Amino acid sequence: MVIRGEHVQRWISLGVAGTRGDVRIRAGLILDGGTTAPARTETVVPLAAGTAELATACRRLLADLTSAAEPPTPTHEPRASKQRKAPKAPKAPRPPKTGRTRGRRIATWIVGVLAISAVTLYALASYSASLGG
Repeated sequence: MVIRGEHVQRWISLGVAGTRGDVRIRAGLILDGGTTAPARTETVVPLAAGTAELATACRRLLADLTSAAEPPTPTHEPRASKQRKAPKAPKAPRPPKTGRTRGRRIATWIVGVLAISAVTLYALASYSASLGG
């Protein structure tokens, strides 16, 4: 069974515990919009203890919940907030690449192809000379 106290923004539930004859009591907050937050406090009370003990346990849980929900009182002066660093200046844009780098790239490819061709021709000439041809 769940009891909602909308006016105090609290809820309490009574349910069966894992063992027979025990009641699990849980308490929590009601959030904005009416949704319930997970239980913040919980206890198990034997049914044989009686109604007075059950009521005392409920009051204790709600009191613990109320004290936990209040913001803590500061015991020291709040620290001054750290000054934020100024944002870094944006880097200067790179100058556009000139056509020289493109020309160098093409020249490198041509030199590489010529070197591979020369090595291939030398290997073929050596092979044909070894065959006696």
